This record gives sequence, structure tokens and C-alpha cells, in this order.
Amino acid sequence: MKKLIDGIHRFQSGVFGAKKELFERLSKGQEPDALFITCSDSRVSPTLLTQTVPGDLFILRNAGNLVPPYGPIHGAEAAAIEYAIDVLAVRDLIICGHTHCGAMKAVLDPSSLDKLPATKGWLTYAEATRRVMTTHYRDLSNDDQLEVCIEENVLVQIEHLRTHPSVLAALASSRLRLHAWVYEIESGHVMAFDEHAGQYVPIAEAGRGVAERPDRLTATRQI
Repeated sequence: MKKLIDGIHRFQSGVFGAKKELFERLSKGQEPDALFITCSDSRVSPTLLTQTVPGDLFILRNAGNLVPPYGPIHGAEAAAIEYAIDVLAVRDLIICGHTHCGAMKAVLDPSSLDKLPATKGWLTYAEATRRVMTTHYRDLSNDDQLEVCIEENVLVQIEHLRTHPSVLAALASSRLRLHAWVYEIESGHVMAFDEHAGQYVPIAEAGRGVAERPDRLTATRQI
């Protein structure tokens, strides 16, 4: 805790003053460029990764960067998505997975969740991911399975996004682009799913997003 409190003191004494105009402007409202959905993992820092400043990103985080399909019970994810699109009018929506994801390890090994009932219940929103893995990738090594699972899960959650009325309406009127990213912690690289190539490619080589539904849910990979 001391580390955190010391950090607040450094922010107040050395950072805030240099950016006072920014914070004064932000106090009057927010106009973020994108909704960034990613994992709660402490190793993932959306603002550090994208080199953005306060006010640029509307951020939604949870274990496994999951998006529950739209339904009669509206949780925090549905509320954040709806608010970002219908009130803040973000133009881009990013789901960003990451390497070495503990949630995806648990998806591949459900028995590891026997003593974590809340986590087990939450990860049912990755059930389609688990089924894609058991159907298409059962012969891969453990390390390769985890890598592919992380990538496939982002695509599954993109499909879940399409069940949200605010997302569908914004896509239909070309007000929104969807992006599927995977951040490699160990290299700093970011891979983006390119719907034309049908696979993940380095982000600089990717198209504008995945707003058009890919022909198949599973990513094309060469292992």
C-alpha cells in the first residue's frame, strides 16, 4: 500500500501540475475515442500500451476480457457498452486479449476452478471458446492450445458484442468499427484479426477492423 500512496504523492506534486489544463478540460466532460475491453490482469495497461492520456479511452476490464451476450439481466458490461456507444459515441470498440492469460488457462482446464465457483460461473461466457478449442484444436501442444485459445476467445467475444442492440445499430449505420487484438506481454507486439486475411496479423498490417462478420468464427492459424 505504501507504494501506491507514494505514487499518489508523486502524481499530485509532479504530474498533475504539468497536465493541469488537461485535467481542467476533463472535469467538464469526456469524449473518448474508443471503448477498450481487456482483461483485469495486472500486466496489461491499456493506456501504456496505446500511449494515450486520460480521456482517450473508455475502459472495461474483467477476467478474460469477456462480453456476456445481451439478455434480460443487464450487468456492468452491457451498461458500459451501451453508454460508450449511445452516450459517448465512441467510433471504435476494441477487445484485447493477452498472452499467458490465466482465465484462458482455466477455460482449457475447467477442473482447476472446482474451488472457485464465482470464477467458474463467470467463465461460462467463454463456453463457446472452449468448444471451439475441443472441436478444432485438441491435437495441439498445451502451449499452442493456450495461444490459440486466447486468440479464439477474442473472436467469440466479438460475436457476443453483436448481440447488443447498441452495437448492432451503430454497425448498421457505420458509426462503429470492431477490432480484435491480442497483446504479447513478452514482446510488446500487438496482433490484430484481419477479416480479409482470415487470421491475426501484426497490427500495422491489419485492415480497419472486423466490423464485417468473418466467414468462419475460428481464426486461421499455421502452427
